Amino acid sequence: MRKSLLVLLLWAPFAMALIPSSDPRLDATTQKAIQAFLVHNRIFDSPKDLDNAPYIVAADAGRVLGANGERIYARGDLDPTQPNYGIFRRGKAYTDPDTQELLGINADDIGTARFLRADDLTTLAVQRVTQEIRPGDRLLRAEPGISLASPTTAAPFVEGHIIDVPRGLSQAGLLDAVTLNRGRRDGLVEGQLLSVIRAGASVRDALTGAPTSLPDVRAGTLLVFRTYEKLSYALVLSASRSLAVMDRFETADQAQ
Repeated sequence: MRKSLLVLLLWAPFAMALIPSSDPRLDATTQKAIQAFLVHNRIFDSPKDLDNAPYIVAADAGRVLGANGERIYARGDLDPTQPNYGIFRRGKAYTDPDTQELLGINADDIGTARFLRADDLTTLAVQRVTQEIRPGDRLLRAEPGISLASPTTAAPFVEGHIIDVPRGLSQAGLLDAVTLNRGRRDGLVEGQLLSVIRAGASVRDALTGAPTSLPDVRAGTLLVFRTYEKLSYALVLSASRSLAVMDRFETADQAQ
């Protein structure tokens, strides 16, 4: 219990910058789910964007594994006015399931560190780790806050697919976050609602023996809460069944 409370206190300034607490689109439960997800997940539009971020050179006494309070040393453009940094490592590459275009790079959460001082190398103190810290891991500052007000202009029709459930599973349920293969360039905006469409099952007609496809069914509603150039994150607001990777989504009626 004490450890969980300590992690929450260490992350409070970092996390609260991610999402405005007074946003009328969000109840407390939805806000908490988005806030917790954004602390630990990040997408880059291209590998170059991540490769240009500040990186860890070494830890105390040359060790690789960073423990709470241990000093680590980094090189790159680190801002002394930004006290807290996330430690990330290059993860999976997202490609479009239809065109095979590279859509973005996932940055895996490794932990957090606090800025201490800058010299030839910047010194930071480790606050939290999820796995061993390695030389070359990247240091990222908090992303700007999000605004989830309902879109004020008619949004274009957009359809695509759920391509990932970042928590490592193939299915998502209520208040889980999912990754979509559409982003700002396609017209998605933060605060937009999407309908998830589950393809109808294929069955065989009992009398004729002919293969038959059942009608597609609406399986849930998504709230887009973070958009990138070619990808987006969305939260499952409702689901009549588990949502799965490759389920189709399309623009929903914003009056829902």
